[in-house]
Amino acid sequence: MFEIESKNPDEITLITKKTTIKIDIAEASIDADLPVGKIMGPGEFEIGDATIRGIATESGKTIYDINISGVHIGIIGGIEENLDDIVADILCTSSVRAIREIEPKLIVAMGNVDGMVTDLKLTARTEKKLKVKSLDSLPVAKEVVVLS
Repeated sequence: MFEIESKNPDEITLITKKTTIKIDIAEASIDADLPVGKIMGPGEFEIGDATIRGIATESGKTIYDINISGVHIGIIGGIEENLDDIVADILCTSSVRAIREIEPKLIVAMGNVDGMVTDLKLTARTEKKLKVKSLDSLPVAKEVVVLS
């Protein structure tokens, strides 16, 4: 089980039993209170019970594919490049194009929620934290969640 929080549109926090990982998509950094400090840019990392793959995009930005307990979380913000490199059960994005191409089960909205739900013909629910028990606990039909 893990939780997802977001206190601002460019940041996603993943909380597991072993660690807390903050991903800032604007500065392409991962902060998990590691002795080496923040991790920046592309690469493969294991932090606690999370396997993280930072993927460089054509424009030099970084998107993230994170696996926790068999659940893939894609964190891309508004980036619409290198979408073929992401496999996500949960997608943290503001891009309708990315949602259509990746087809996640659950969308964590980052950015213009109203435009997103209108384009996708979905409704959004608001949560303080998103608790994920397992891959099987994710919704069958696509859902949009706004974290506040």
